[in-house]
Amino acid sequence: METIDFLIENLKYLWGYTGYANISWENGGNVLMTIIGCLFIYLAIAKHFEPMLLIPIGFGILVGNIPFPAEAGLRIGLYEEGSVLNILYGGVKQGWYPPLIFLGIGAMTDFSALIANPKLVLVGAAAQFGIFAAYMIALALGFTPMEAGAIGIIGGADGPTAIFLSSKLAPDLMGAIAVAAYSYMALIPVFQPPIMKLLTTDKERRIRMQAPGAVSSRQKIIFPILGLLLTTWIIPSGLPLLGMLFFGNLLKECGVTRRLADTAKGPLIDIVTILLGFTVGCSTQATHFLTTQSIGIFALGALSFVIATASGVLFVKFFNLFLPEGKKINPLIGNAGVSAVPDAARISQDMGLKYDPSNYLLMHAMGPNVAGVIGSAVAAGVLLAFLG
Repeated sequence: METIDFLIENLKYLWGYTGYANISWENGGNVLMTIIGCLFIYLAIAKHFEPMLLIPIGFGILVGNIPFPAEAGLRIGLYEEGSVLNILYGGVKQGWYPPLIFLGIGAMTDFSALIANPKLVLVGAAAQFGIFAAYMIALALGFTPMEAGAIGIIGGADGPTAIFLSSKLAPDLMGAIAVAAYSYMALIPVFQPPIMKLLTTDKERRIRMQAPGAVSSRQKIIFPILGLLLTTWIIPSGLPLLGMLFFGNLLKECGVTRRLADTAKGPLIDIVTILLGFTVGCSTQATHFLTTQSIGIFALGALSFVIATASGVLFVKFFNLFLPEGKKINPLIGNAGVSAVPDAARISQDMGLKYDPSNYLLMHAMGPNVAGVIGSAVAAGVLLAFLG
């Protein structure tokens, strides 16, 4: 009889450790977040929405929302000091991962389209208006200046930049900001086409642009050096991101560091993307994530993204007023001013081919697209300089 009682007590003790015993059925937060994690994985696999991002984040959401007794001192949760997940999350909290990702982005990015047509940098710059518009709206809604700055950067459609800035300005909101930024990056094919169609005419969508001129190897080598000096001497606070971006690009273009460039754009960026996506997903524990603030962040992030897309398209339309016939810019590439490389440029291409099957806009759209990468990092530097 004593043996049976002992086994029953042990089973009760074991039950107390299970997720079923520790779930908060009153609010169902863990269940809701688990459903969201499964949705992310579904969109990545079935719809091919940024699988390299959504699968690590989605699975991280599942891991982060497994209920367990915090008082047991198991040291397995992301928010438990000294746990493995907490240590890995340090790369997010301390802002280590984003510069390493920018190194890889630089090593895989071809800036030829921007070098060949420098005026396209203005389109990339115009799209950053969404960041500052969302910043002002967030201020009006009662967020602190530092929180508003971190929320506004979502409009740049640049997950690493959003994580870097929020880790400096609003670490408590970083989980919601990171998930919002990566979610909207993945949903570019859903968000952007209706805005582009609404703001352009049929005639504008059929504009053919002149083929970009040839770019020499010397120009490609000079660009990252000149780009670094022109941006970071003005905005030194953007150095961690811009410095690594241009460094990675120099590794690619100089021709004598192929192994380093291949490592930066291959194994390194893949490893960091896995760690960043997974730990960001784990940070969305229901008790920390499901708040009124999080809902506000998602709404403001969507608004910021819409404004950024519209700003790029409308700026091209305005710019065309001053350009002669034959040199006008197709406003469908205005959406590419957000820094989601190369997905935003592909949307420009797909929209252009829809209205004219022989009008290829991809190379033209890559100009504002890579300019958007630089622009979002500069915008982050500006916000960090004023608010940090």
